[in-house]
Amino acid sequence: MLFVKAVAMGFCIAAPVGAIGMLCIQRSLSRGFFSGFATGMGAACADAVYGLLGALGVAGIVAALPMLTVVLKAAGGTFLVWMAWTIAREAPAAPAAGQDTIRVPVTRDFLTTFALTLSNPLTIFSFIAAFAALGPLNASQGAPAAMNWFTVVPMVTGVFAGSAVWWLFLSVVTSALRTKLPLAFTRGISVFSAVAIAAFGLVQVATGLSRLV
Repeated sequence: MLFVKAVAMGFCIAAPVGAIGMLCIQRSLSRGFFSGFATGMGAACADAVYGLLGALGVAGIVAALPMLTVVLKAAGGTFLVWMAWTIAREAPAAPAAGQDTIRVPVTRDFLTTFALTLSNPLTIFSFIAAFAALGPLNASQGAPAAMNWFTVVPMVTGVFAGSAVWWLFLSVVTSALRTKLPLAFTRGISVFSAVAIAAFGLVQVATGLSRLV
């Protein structure tokens, strides 16, 4: 039952469309299913890493090192802006629906979103809140709560599985529409995605730098 609840929690955490969601949609439309799904899986794996760190109580380290949060948020925001510029630059050259696009290794799609998602260490706290909602990490048989692996493993695995299900769904639906959308609409989606992702990046940079004031 704990695993099922964690799957539902992971799905709900991933579902809101933010910068990664826009990136997944844009890549699914312009490059196809595998690119979009690799993008989502990069975020899902990063969420699993932060979920594990949050379950192990590493959030206290992040709280004790505010400069780490500033640097990572600013770097992540800058990376988002660069990615938005890349998307906007490629949009005019987008091919007609159903044709092959510029080949980009899916490993690159995976690694860019993995690194991007890891650039927000505050994600750890969201997972602590999620785990608290699922049920406290109570100690069993005298083991420390944070190291109760019989509780941590199904929760982290469930969150990852739920997130992966969402990205699979989003990639399948978006790539299926790819062959039915006119070129002008696909280009419009790319431009809109670039603007939205750049906005997310600028907000993240501003949020990080505001901690220095």
